Amino acid sequence: MSLWVKVCANTSMADAMVAVTAGADAVGFVFAASPRRVTVDEVKTITPGLPNSIEKIGVFVDSSFEEIEEAVRACGLTGVQLYSDGGVQVAGRLRERFGAGLRILHVLHDGPGLAERAGALAGNSCIDGILIDSRTATAVGGTGLRFDWDAAESLFRTGAIRLVAAGGLTPENVGEAIGKLRPWGVDVASGVEASPGRKDAEKVRAFVANARKA
Repeated sequence: MSLWVKVCANTSMADAMVAVTAGADAVGFVFAASPRRVTVDEVKTITPGLPNSIEKIGVFVDSSFEEIEEAVRACGLTGVQLYSDGGVQVAGRLRERFGAGLRILHVLHDGPGLAERAGALAGNSCIDGILIDSRTATAVGGTGLRFDWDAAESLFRTGAIRLVAAGGLTPENVGEAIGKLRPWGVDVASGVEASPGRKDAEKVRAFVANARKA
């Protein structure tokens, strides 16, 4: 199975199209407090102009089911990424409403008990994969910090569930991350930016190329 590559935190059609032409599998839009935050009204002007082949993933932090449902429908999202303690319950309702056509990723932050927390989600049929990310005291994602790859290596290599590596990835280190972790997918945001919310086209192209090469 080929590596799944997502370029997240897009704020414009131009940036999303850079990811498309670079060969990414998915583009992400952040519907949460962030320098990269976008609104439903903004995203629904972007997604109709993107190819059907590209996945359109909404990123939500502690959003209600109703908020996520509205965004999925209005923006034509093909997937969601859930940062929430209640994400499992929301995932079940989303699966019931949208069926298997909606990719549902649940985010877990690196830290104590990561393997146990991932194992608890592994058997949940409502979740298509787990995204492992880093966090700080003030940010749950988009931190630009990598998690402990050495500590997480055994978890990633079990192959029990689709795991996506995120947090601190750049064109320069994505090959190393893939070589060590063998993830199902990789996700980048700040590592390919010219400034918060604006992509650097050369970095996006280099990231996707280096990920594919690895």
